[in-house]
Amino acid sequence: MYYVYIVQCADDTLYTGIATELERRVEEHNNSDKGAKYTRVRRPVKLVYSEEYPDRSTASKREYEIKKKMSRTQKLKLIGA
Repeated sequence: MYYVYIVQCADDTLYTGIATELERRVEEHNNSDKGAKYTRVRRPVKLVYSEEYPDRSTASKREYEIKKKMSRTQKLKLIGA
């Protein structure tokens, strides 16, 4: 399984990513050098949304759609904020 997820950073920005192990990935964003460069300086992050996909290709397409085609307002609506 692949997950597309959105975390909310300490500065209230949103970060979208893809992972196979969601809990581990959020942990990395918060406590590891393996966290994304963007989130490393915006800790702590909180998981606010996720979607599950059967393969990487489908998940990557959805990640792209959220990251590049959706405005912040649309993302907030998606996560139900």
